[in-house]
Amino acid sequence: MTSESALRCTPARANLLIRYALLATCAGLVSQVSAQTSTYEPPRTPQGRPDFQGNWSNASITDLQRSPRYSSLVIPPEELASVTAAHPQNVRLATDDNLQQGELLDGSDLGMGRGYNAFWIDPGTTFGLVRGEYRTSWVVYPENGRIPYSEQGQALRQQYREKFSSNDGPEGRALGERCLIGFGGTGGPPMLNVLYNNNYQFVQTEDYLMIMVEMNQDARIIPFHGKHRRPELQQWLGDSVGRWEGDTLVVETVSLHPQQAGGGQIPLSGQGKVTERFTRYSDNQIFYEFEVNDPVYYSEIWRGEMSFNSSDSRIYEYACHEGNYGLPGILAGERRAEADMAGQ
Repeated sequence: MTSESALRCTPARANLLIRYALLATCAGLVSQVSAQTSTYEPPRTPQGRPDFQGNWSNASITDLQRSPRYSSLVIPPEELASVTAAHPQNVRLATDDNLQQGELLDGSDLGMGRGYNAFWIDPGTTFGLVRGEYRTSWVVYPENGRIPYSEQGQALRQQYREKFSSNDGPEGRALGERCLIGFGGTGGPPMLNVLYNNNYQFVQTEDYLMIMVEMNQDARIIPFHGKHRRPELQQWLGDSVGRWEGDTLVVETVSLHPQQAGGGQIPLSGQGKVTERFTRYSDNQIFYEFEVNDPVYYSEIWRGEMSFNSSDSRIYEYACHEGNYGLPGILAGERRAEADMAGQ
């Protein structure tokens, strides 16, 4: 069902509709692009390895899991423009700035991030283009595009949410609020897109790949030839080790920090492992695959695919105002509420 706001035509929405009409035309060229990439020769380092260096972005309106509004993984080319225009984020971008000063929202759309108006977010306006196909989810297996949580995994997730949603002190708040790592799993593994700051800088040497994440300036330093540390040495973003399989860089990550391991979009137990694969697909894309294997949180191994797209944008410093202002305000407000309840 299409909402009235999605159908309302405004100058901003008209511009978006023109853009989506062009998407339908571009979709017709996808098969030609796919044929070209089958013989693609990537740029190489002095050591002969594919060169991943540069600035990349995974900004997209594609989500990790498939929404019930979509029936399949791939959007048919003839439906691309209409499906893109109807996506809630694009409806929001097309209508949000038309609010007049003094008008208030009713709060019904807070679940999609209305704590920010459209000016402050940058999630992207197109679905993810992966191997020449526009995708409705990053999850490709199971085929329903949903994460196969086990009963135990669901219970552990609930326990984690209860533990890190209290106002007793800073340790009871989420990691992003405490400015320890980025929001929403941007640093990984796997590395996921969120409402804004979806930019990455890859720096590569003979022995390492460093991925600097714009969100909270997280940095992953991945050795190409190494061994995992002892499992007791748990760190933010986990213990990642890379190896080459032909022209594909395979990265295996274990031992997430306990406070990260139970939260985020992809929790991982001490028995869990995430395997990522980076392959240069074209001059403008890195084909990114990930596999999550954890018998505690999930009922089966599951997989996803994504593209990192080259970007000419600079990566700016991420100033984490949540820790500077938001967190003290939350805790001060809770202390005030407690005092009021005590009659002080």
